[in-house]
Amino acid sequence: MPIKWSALKVSQAMDMAEEFIKEADLPLEQAKIVATEARRIANLPQYVDDRLIRLISQIERIDNVKGAIKAVREAIPGGAIEAEQKVLEYGSQQSLVM
Repeated sequence: MPIKWSALKVSQAMDMAEEFIKEADLPLEQAKIVATEARRIANLPQYVDDRLIRLISQIERIDNVKGAIKAVREAIPGGAIEAEQKVLEYGSQQSLVM
């Protein structure tokens, strides 16, 4: 039974999302380094250190986003993207069966 939604469009959307995440990787890694260095400031109060630890853990959650994109890709039925690409390449033709 063919799917009614566009697996190709979902895949393309995940490609775009992945590109945005890749663009954010370096700035987030730099922010993590800065926060880690801030934890080394002399006489830093524990409550500030706790917040820096939380900031670092939030930055690391980007892996959850990457995992979510991967899960969307895995939810697309096998061969659906290729089948849709073929239909778009050759166009659709109605059956002449009576």
